Amino acid sequence: MSRVLIVGDVHEPATHPGYLDFVSDIGEEWGCDRVHFIGDIIDHHAVSFHARHPDAPGPKEEYELALYGTQKWHRRFPKATVSVGNHDERVIRLAASVNIPRYYLREYSEVWGTPGWKWSEQTLIDGVLYTHGTGCGGMHPAYNMAKNNCCSVVMGHVHSAAGVKFMCGPKSRIFGVDTGCGVDSNHLAMDYGRNIARKPIVACAVVLDGVQPFLEICPCASGERYHRSRFKKGLK
Repeated sequence: MSRVLIVGDVHEPATHPGYLDFVSDIGEEWGCDRVHFIGDIIDHHAVSFHARHPDAPGPKEEYELALYGTQKWHRRFPKATVSVGNHDERVIRLAASVNIPRYYLREYSEVWGTPGWKWSEQTLIDGVLYTHGTGCGGMHPAYNMAKNNCCSVVMGHVHSAAGVKFMCGPKSRIFGVDTGCGVDSNHLAMDYGRNIARKPIVACAVVLDGVQPFLEICPCASGERYHRSRFKKGLK
């Protein structure tokens, strides 16, 4: 049985500058012995299917920034499992759109220099399903997925959803955990959400032995421990 630390969507290089330290501190406080990234490690704003911000970095610069950020996560957590997110696979989807097969492309760990990370669409840990949640939405997306899969689920994807919701039957109890995310809402890649009322919730989660989930909200408002003003961000 495991004490799992779950990292929300980080969207490198559009990551909140205090998120790495926050997640690390939570892992230490809970004595976690396993780490799972819930997906969207990379934002890929420059290779999006959607409109791109004209002031955002181009593909090469964004790759360098994202690689720098991913390497910081890898140094902190050299062993981890990763749920592939819809942003992570943007390059693969674009290649497929012009008939380039998957076998012509490099694996995620090679592209991002993450030996020791196992990337897959879904991971089962202590009977709990960990998946990014691509295509899911609503107020309680993880809870809805848990009902549909008849098992406990941890998912990311919906930045404005964060929390734990249980469902109990006569002989069983399952839960859905929406992890929140680790994005910087001031980053140009997140500019699309400036007029959306529901903002990203910076948070992570912990699941103990597959039965007890906890959500940890990042104190990152002005004057709080992980506010962006306390951190420097960018290439050194």
